[in-house]
Amino acid sequence: MSFFEVFDPAFKSFVMGNAPVKNLAGGFDWTEGPVWFGDANCLLFSDIPNNRIMRWSPGAGVSTYRQPSNFANGHTRDREGRLVSCEHGTRRVTRTELDGSITVIADSYDGKRLNSPNDVVVKSDGTIWFSDPHYGIMTNYEGYKSEQELPCNVYRVDPSDGSIEAVLTDFNCPNGLAFSPDESKLYVADTGRMFGSDPQHIRAFDVDASGKLTGGNVFHVISPGCADGFRLDTDGNIWSSAADGVHCISPNGVLLGKILVPELVSNVCFGGRAKHQLFITATTGIYAVTLNRKGAVLP
Repeated sequence: MSFFEVFDPAFKSFVMGNAPVKNLAGGFDWTEGPVWFGDANCLLFSDIPNNRIMRWSPGAGVSTYRQPSNFANGHTRDREGRLVSCEHGTRRVTRTELDGSITVIADSYDGKRLNSPNDVVVKSDGTIWFSDPHYGIMTNYEGYKSEQELPCNVYRVDPSDGSIEAVLTDFNCPNGLAFSPDESKLYVADTGRMFGSDPQHIRAFDVDASGKLTGGNVFHVISPGCADGFRLDTDGNIWSSAADGVHCISPNGVLLGKILVPELVSNVCFGGRAKHQLFITATTGIYAVTLNRKGAVLP
């Protein structure tokens, strides 16, 4: 069985033929938001419809980290190693402090409630960037069906004063987002109003020293499926979710190859001993594959 599909010879050096795509655990309803905690040697991820955050660790397997989770979706870590989460149920972004308490980072903008924060990243200056599509309030499956009060934007939060700014306002439904390793570019996916009825692409923005964004041209069109979530390796290659697995896209926007996964993939993250393992969340399970690549530096 082949786990990989090669479109560019460079991809052959990224993967190893004797390193299989492993199913680590299953039985979930829709997994999302993987984030690796190297200091705890574990992966956290969301099982959104079941309103819980799960933990997987080598040897110990799967356990429940938090339930209820307020229908948490995407996660990341900030520069102090704290968990930052997007919650559909409460329509907010939160931070789990080192003592376990919860701090609300953002739950409104311009006097109106956020939609359903989806994915989040933290820049090296501590600013928190998150996407806010409406998926979590469209039905009761991944949250609570509610009225949409704001457009689907991308926001930036300044931790020094808690101010929130809508930095991208021309998306149908922004979803996955990530910075290039040197933070000179921000990549943001647009997954459309109903996953398939609109363009399924990734756009690229230039980021200046103050955090201002310019550009925004289409960087890559995902097919089949969409770029629900993605992360970058140290050379700036994007590893993105797609309907048939994970697509590896060069910094020039060229599809280099695919990791084939037997379920619809939602998101990915790098982790493991040397950040050389790619963890994959899919419909009912979580997967992992060891690569000849390292993930871009995160806490």
